[in-house]
Amino acid sequence: MAISLEQLEAFVAAAETGSFSAAARRLGRVQSAVSTHVANLEVDLGVKLFSRTGRYPVPTAAGTRLLAEARVVLERREHFIGVAASLEEGVEDRLVLAVDELYPESRIGELMASFAAAFPSVELEILFPLMEDVSRMVLDGSADLGIMWRQEVLPPALGFHTIGWVPLQLVCAPGHPLARQPVAWEELKRHRQIMLATRSDSQEKMRLRVAAEVWWVESPWVILELVKHGIGWAFVSDHVIAASSTRPDIVMPALAFDNSDWPVALELVWHKQRKAGPAASWLRDRFSRQPIGFAFRGAGAGRP
Repeated sequence: MAISLEQLEAFVAAAETGSFSAAARRLGRVQSAVSTHVANLEVDLGVKLFSRTGRYPVPTAAGTRLLAEARVVLERREHFIGVAASLEEGVEDRLVLAVDELYPESRIGELMASFAAAFPSVELEILFPLMEDVSRMVLDGSADLGIMWRQEVLPPALGFHTIGWVPLQLVCAPGHPLARQPVAWEELKRHRQIMLATRSDSQEKMRLRVAAEVWWVESPWVILELVKHGIGWAFVSDHVIAASSTRPDIVMPALAFDNSDWPVALELVWHKQRKAGPAASWLRDRFSRQPIGFAFRGAGAGRP
């Protein structure tokens, strides 16, 4: 059985326009050619696609069912042509983006919708490692771009751009001793702290350690669950708190030693020696031009 794209085009056009003559005008062909393509398709399939008893052809039940399949085939042809055109223009066929969970997920959805429209043929993988795990993935080539909280010492092979500041909130259970606010620095040291854990043994994850006793947890969502049950206190980003089901069961005490929440800088990172294609360049530009969080002392000034 040899089914041609011309046959499928004629079938779809006739069904959508309601007549062979209208289909011919849409396709820029003579009516006899369209009629012949549809008739040959019916023969090849062994199925009657149109009822021709009236003035205009009407799709049969089989024709209505196969119409949806024919549209899929023709759409995939257009996609195939688009992918080929993108490859000719040097557009990447696949990108991997590593994003620390400090980056608000609502911003990812908005930006990725624009990316999908601009680069429909690019396959995208979005991973969520933590802290310096992001920079290691960009360094070893397992990620093309990364968004991470600022490392004190960034590997020299990586370029960076500060894209915003995310405030971290002190959170604890209502019955926790720290719930009596405001909280002094020395009080934080006396009670178990629950901290984000990376899978590497580095000093970077120790930066926000305050307490003598610490539990390490890989998920900020699980951290909030542990906090809710009074196991310890933690610093958690405000957008994670707002989206968590634990929000009604935790409190956010004020800090006696600071007038604001603790901000963490977020940076976009890439490998300097790897040339960015059109899709990666688009992402770098959009992430850089859409800062998140709020203005903070030194924000945008770059790495100290």
